[in-house]
Amino acid sequence: MTSYALLGLLAFDDMSQTTGLTGYELKQRADRTLKFYWTSPAMSQIYTELDKLLERDLVHAVEHVEGRRTTRRFRISDEGRSQVERWLSAPVDDPFPVLKHPVALRLLMGHLTSAEHVQEMLEDYLIRLADRRRELETVRELLGDVEEVRYAARVAEWGLSYYDSEREIVERIRRDVEERG
Repeated sequence: MTSYALLGLLAFDDMSQTTGLTGYELKQRADRTLKFYWTSPAMSQIYTELDKLLERDLVHAVEHVEGRRTTRRFRISDEGRSQVERWLSAPVDDPFPVLKHPVALRLLMGHLTSAEHVQEMLEDYLIRLADRRRELETVRELLGDVEEVRYAARVAEWGLSYYDSEREIVERIRRDVEERG
């Protein structure tokens, strides 16, 4: 999946006809976008995946020399674009995400601590959730109504709805803990 995520991020760059992205720039793009719905890969994983994609001719690399520093910039190849299109056309094996929720895990064991501590944890989570939602809202506003990124905008809207739903769930649980302990 990481390879497809990186190819997809490079495909956005391909639409703007730029000179490609360095591994570091790709990491920054992943951190700004993937973190809302997927795990953003580590820097080492990005370079490992880029090397694999390069070996399979799914990306092209161009070296830029500035003084003593050589930088490789990557662009998706035609074969890389075809590979992503085939992947997108294939059925999703298991469409349900694996929920790895640290707050839910701690809540599961709430009986091992005080109701006050559980309340504090939930309050803290609500604050962080609001911060993350504002961050995604900024991303959605930046996407605007640009046709080329309409699907990215829809994913951002999905994420905003997710955060709204998550807030409602946590507020309901928090009220229940407050009332019943």
